[in-house]
Amino acid sequence: MLYAFGSNGSGQLGIGHEEDVSVPTEVHVQEDSTIVQPHRIAAGGNHTLVLTADNRMFATGDDSNGRCATGAVVQSSTQFRPGSLNAGVLPEPIIYLCACTWEASTFVSGDDVFTCGTGDKGELGQGGHLTHSTQPRIIIDFPPEGTRIVDMAACMDHTVVVLDNGEVYGWGNGRKGQLGEPVANVWNPRKITEVSFHAHRVACGREFTYIVGDPATGESLVLGSDKWSIKIPPVESIVDWVDIGASWSGIYVLLKSGKIVAWGRNDHGQLPAEGLPEIELMAVGSEHVLAKTREGKVVAWGWNEHGNCGTATDSKWNEVQVNDGTVKLLAAGCATSFVWTE
Repeated sequence: MLYAFGSNGSGQLGIGHEEDVSVPTEVHVQEDSTIVQPHRIAAGGNHTLVLTADNRMFATGDDSNGRCATGAVVQSSTQFRPGSLNAGVLPEPIIYLCACTWEASTFVSGDDVFTCGTGDKGELGQGGHLTHSTQPRIIIDFPPEGTRIVDMAACMDHTVVVLDNGEVYGWGNGRKGQLGEPVANVWNPRKITEVSFHAHRVACGREFTYIVGDPATGESLVLGSDKWSIKIPPVESIVDWVDIGASWSGIYVLLKSGKIVAWGRNDHGQLPAEGLPEIELMAVGSEHVLAKTREGKVVAWGWNEHGNCGTATDSKWNEVQVNDGTVKLLAAGCATSFVWTE
């Protein structure tokens, strides 16, 4: 069962209406469809994408510019609808990665990368001639021949991918150095040459990019703006990391021990408080974090402006009540939260 809560002004929670909710609420799916075992959930400014184990993609929220890839551009949707990279023509390409900027979406299928939506800073990666597409379009000649994308992240207006050879490429807004040198908007995928190690994962904040290497050696690199002292990690290495994430203005590293190492903005309690239980799963949103403890509880902390951390309490974190099944997947977006249980 997929539950959602938080900001919902464009139907991005997919719960049948456009009102914010602070209690996990079961999502609605188009009548002839079912969401089966999601493995990735990505959220943009006002839209949400879900990839499932049966090789389907679903989307909800603002689709006024085609960012949801549903084949029918509508102002918004309040339920999850099936999406497609080729307007439903069979065989349907299998999507195994997706990511969202504020008004655009990126999909990885086999050796191809597709983008759709709007981006006036290069968010579509299609060159300076294309700033809007209502249908998914392939980025020509990317990734490089013989390589495969193994990880992808995006934030407000830039996207970064990691290849299986350890190289890192990005496109979109690079004016704060989040895409390396030269500092400028990047209209086609460009290699980030500042990475001196074999990259494994990437996370994107509003004006920065965080890249990590092998968990056994703990290499990492922060590119971009140093606002909130984001380029000064509190530890020298992140050996034994198991997951990473970035908010608009913070970095979070989940270690094998269950501890979260985090740094950045903390004026709304975005960084984990002392005494936080050991964590098994973590999802980082725009300015909040959703996590599953090793005891199986769901907790949330940070900026709870839209109920995205659950019902407000006076504690350092909220315990979010999810009564159905075992929590298997968490996701967080722009003041939105998602929980999948089985």
